This record gives sequence, C-alpha cells and structure tokens, in this order.
Amino acid sequence: MFRSMTPPKSASMTKMADFAGLRRLPKGSLPVVLLGGLNVVRALGLGGIPVIVASADDEEPARFSRYCAAHWSLPTLGQASAVLDRLESLAARLAGMHMRKPPLFFSNDEYLRFVLAHRARLEQRFSLLLSEDKVAWALLDKARFAAFAAERNLPVPRAFSWDGSDGPALAGQREPVLVKPAEKLAAADVSAVGALFDGGKALVRASGAEVMADARIAALRDRLVFQEYVEGDDSALWCYDAVADEHGNVLASHTGRKLRCAPPLTGDSSYIELARNEELEVLGREIAASLPLRGIFNMDLKRDARTGRWYLLEVNARCNLWLYMGAMNGVNLARVLYRYLVHRERPAALRFRQRYRWIDFALDRSACRDLARGGKLTPSAWLASLMRPKVYSVFAWRDPGPLTRMWAVRARNRLQRAARRLGPPQRPAKS
Repeated sequence: MFRSMTPPKSASMTKMADFAGLRRLPKGSLPVVLLGGLNVVRALGLGGIPVIVASADDEEPARFSRYCAAHWSLPTLGQASAVLDRLESLAARLAGMHMRKPPLFFSNDEYLRFVLAHRARLEQRFSLLLSEDKVAWALLDKARFAAFAAERNLPVPRAFSWDGSDGPALAGQREPVLVKPAEKLAAADVSAVGALFDGGKALVRASGAEVMADARIAALRDRLVFQEYVEGDDSALWCYDAVADEHGNVLASHTGRKLRCAPPLTGDSSYIELARNEELEVLGREIAASLPLRGIFNMDLKRDARTGRWYLLEVNARCNLWLYMGAMNGVNLARVLYRYLVHRERPAALRFRQRYRWIDFALDRSACRDLARGGKLTPSAWLASLMRPKVYSVFAWRDPGPLTRMWAVRARNRLQRAARRLGPPQRPAKS
C-alpha cells in the first residue's frame, strides 16, 4: 500500500507528488478524506476503507499509519481560502475517478469548526452528514450549550451566574462547583484561559464563594462557565458513541466508561473501556432524536455517585478516540458512517465485545502518580489494572509507523539541541 511522503517545498512539485499518490490508491474503493486523527485512520483501515490523510502537519501521526493510502498536503487552517481550494481540488479528482463525492471525516474541534464555517462550500464537493447549524454551533460553545440545553430540557448540571443576573447566583452555591472554559480549548492552548486550567479541562472548587475568591478566575469570568459538580470519580464518567441518520435515528452505537483521566476528575481520558449499560443506551438515543444529532457523535455523561442520576456534560459532533477501540471490539462506527454516506446502508443490529481497552500510556502513568499522591491507587494496583488486552494511542504491533516516526523525530530534535549547546566547531588559530 502507498505510504505517505514528505511534501516537497515547491507548490508545483507538491501538486505533482499529491496526484502521483492518488494514482496509487486501491482501485474501486472510494476513499475517505480525513482531517487528522490516528485513532480514526486505524478504525477506517480496520473496516477495509482506504484513507487519504489531509493535513498541514508534516509529522501528523496518521500520515505514517499503514492504513494511510495517501497524504494530501494542506496549508494551515488560518489560510481558509487556500485550504478550501486544496480540498476542492482533491474532491474533484476523486469525483472524476469514482463518479461520486468522497466522504469527509474530521477528528477534532478545530477541524469541526472549520467544516461548519465553510459547510455550504464543502457540502458541494464532499459527502457530509452534519447537524443543523443551530445544534452544531451550540455543541462547540459551552456557554451557548447551557442555554441550548435548558431550551431542549436536556439533563445537564445546574449552571450558575457570577452575579445572579442570569440564573442562580454563584455566591449562593455551598456545594462543589465545576469551572470550565466557555469555548472548547485547543490541545496546545497557551492563552490565559489555557494557563488557568494547566492541561486539564476544568477546575473543581469547594463552593461558589471559593470560586469568586480566586483572583485568576475572577479576571477571566466572562470567558468561563460555572456549574454544579456531579459527585463521583473517573469511573462515573461514561460515553455514548453513535452514528445517527438525518432524523437523529441511531444506526449503531456503543457505550463505555472512563477508568482514569489525567489529571483525575478534570483531565483527558487516559484509560477507557467499552461497557454495557442499557439505561445509558436508551438515554443516548432519546437525546440524539430530540436535538436531533446527525452523523457521528460522542456524548460525555456522568452518573451521580449519590443519586444515580445521569448528567449530560457535553456532546462532540465529530470522530473521536473511542472509534479505534470500538472497531477492535466489533462495532466500527467509522465504517457504519462510511457505508451510510456512500451506499445509504443501514447496518443490522451490532453488539460489541468487551475484550480490548484503550490506553494513552504516558497520560495514564501521570494519572497513576496523581492518584498515588492522594492515596487512591498504588503502583502495584495500577500495574494489575493493565493486565488486559489493550490498544494504544500511538503504538500498535501491526501498525508501527506512527511510533517509529515519533521516536525518530524525538531523536533528531535531541541531536539538534545537543549540537546547539555545543556550538559551532572551533577553528584552530593561525600560526
């Protein structure tokens, strides 16, 4: 299978190389155009679907996967017009080869925001299944989502207002409060808001008064949202992943839970598993139909440790890291979406296995250290919890390219740093 290449510097040479890559695509199968995402490219590859990874990053891990059939170089997303031109050029080429529009998949919020901002133009060239604008944009903005959820009567945690002018006053909340950014942060956010959360997704404070006494929070209050904290550790965090048709009817789904996050309670998933929960399955389908949601999505929910009540925390209307583990366990939602977009195929009832877990080893090691400091997990208990078949965020026995490339880049960077420290070689003085 064709492996991705390093894009040449010349624009004309880049175009020639890209088109040469397309000529090496497997015959007959319409490929997916994927904006980033190693977990997504692996899910599609396991489903037998060729993937063209489109990115501006020369080191995008998905480029080096055995499941990447070709790479299509893009400008950075800040150059929106140029990105659209490049994507349209690719779509036209594929439509000429296959006589139909190729599907476009995207794997993070930055890409989702770009697709929504230019959906009218992209929908002319690509096969897409997106929620209507009002729904899609509300899911990307936590402040807007709070009002949207109240309007739709969704089971979300109670929200608080800083001064009481728009809902219950924060000062009157005597129980723990969760503080979150009003907009979803990019992974490498370096703004004042990003610095406040220091790698996590939220902060927990003992009361509303404690929140208001924090000078950094007070200074950024217009860019934050405040809501009641739902009791429970990371294992109380669940996910409902599914694909829905144009009317919000779920075509296929699976449920799972988070075992650990880094940092605990407020961070990214570090260790997760699929787990059956019929109650959550019913609730997820009801929410999807009520909005309605379209295409592939992921709901984050938490079950209150005291009351057992479910709370909807957020909805991600895009591809996500759960897809790879789901595919390994027998329910490949990426393939379901592809088959529906290309063939309007509705799958027979699918039932997932619970064999493989997913782990980001570096994040989970950090989670273990944090939990150990709090006396909640010993190193031996952590090691025991890993004694299950797993898939990894980067490593894969049958797909070593991304990890090999990552270590090669690290080695190169270390050598370059060492060379800079040593400085230029000294020339011997003339006699």
